[in-house]
Amino acid sequence: MTEGKRNIIQQLLQEYDIETAEDIQAALKDLLGGTIKEMMEAEMDEHLGYGKSERYDSDDYRNGYKPKRVNSSYGQVDIAVPQDRKSTFEPQIVKKRQKDISNIDQKIISMYAKGMTTRQISETIEDIYGFEVSESFVSDVTDKILPQIDDWHNRPLDEVYPVLFIDAIHYSVRDNGMIRKLAAYVILGITTEGRKDVLTINVGDNESSKYWLSILNELKNRGVRDIMVICADGLSGMKEAIAAAFPKTEYQRCIVHQVRNTLKYVPDKDRKTFATDLKTIYHAATEEKARKALDGVNSKWTPKYPNSMKRWYDNWDAISPIFKFSPTVRKVIYTTNSIESLNSTYRKLNRQRSVFPSDTALLKALYLATFEITKKWTQTIRNWGAVYGELCIIYEGRLPE
Repeated sequence: MTEGKRNIIQQLLQEYDIETAEDIQAALKDLLGGTIKEMMEAEMDEHLGYGKSERYDSDDYRNGYKPKRVNSSYGQVDIAVPQDRKSTFEPQIVKKRQKDISNIDQKIISMYAKGMTTRQISETIEDIYGFEVSESFVSDVTDKILPQIDDWHNRPLDEVYPVLFIDAIHYSVRDNGMIRKLAAYVILGITTEGRKDVLTINVGDNESSKYWLSILNELKNRGVRDIMVICADGLSGMKEAIAAAFPKTEYQRCIVHQVRNTLKYVPDKDRKTFATDLKTIYHAATEEKARKALDGVNSKWTPKYPNSMKRWYDNWDAISPIFKFSPTVRKVIYTTNSIESLNSTYRKLNRQRSVFPSDTALLKALYLATFEITKKWTQTIRNWGAVYGELCIIYEGRLPE
């Protein structure tokens, strides 16, 4: 600490008789208004071309002060804004019509990104800063990011993605006084460098091959020309859409979802044993051995739980691509750790908001949550070098080497 800073602190202690942390806040708040006024006085000097106590031959001159109340990090502060006769003075430290100097917009957006509702944000701002912000004001602030979301959603994408994951999370949204369920479809890509990248988020309620074809064509229009593997749950129309948009791409049913869909037919007493038996299928060394394991599990459990294994046979053409890969590559594809960690962030929104006021509010929350979590994505996928090398051999000539 410099000697000058020590002197300032000593003067502050003497002037305000500070004894508590609250006293410090009050003193700084008091000083803030005076400091802003002095800075505005300097700006007025520059605007007029002469100082307050100087004489000058000009038809413009100082014309008193106008009171103004602004929101700051210390609460509401009253300031005196210098005026000139011609009303041409444009202060920069606190601009005309500016009512906030606390960077409150960024604070609101950050809270919204963490899943807080407009009401919770309004109450939190009042608790922390001592001034009110309406729920409509919070909504208006978050609306400012809509152009940013639009730009993000339309940004150019890579030409090639080794793996894409597509998943859906459902939310309750108010629509014309009615509450309906909408699905947020998230597409997460693994780049050729082994990094995760959320490519797009779409909110809708109508799964079909036509719908998914429009989503995949959107990716093509943004620059994607080839994908090696698309991993997804049994989304209606997905298989047909992939065949139309990316005919060389393999559709891999998500093994995690496949197992979950199976175990929902099984009571707790048998679930652990059943799950262990299912591993013999998707951990098999080859497709032939996996098929034999499937028949064995089916023979053991179907008499007891008739509907449990049917989907394995129905979906085998979309389950079986996994068996051409080594365990290292399979781990990237079928464990879905990448998409699951992302989805856990999105599910927090459901826990904090039972109903979204509109689909726009849902989109804002989803994108802001995405921006927050992707800041932490600084590492590549584990063992990516080995994974990419194997993919280059299997999909020869389709991946940059």
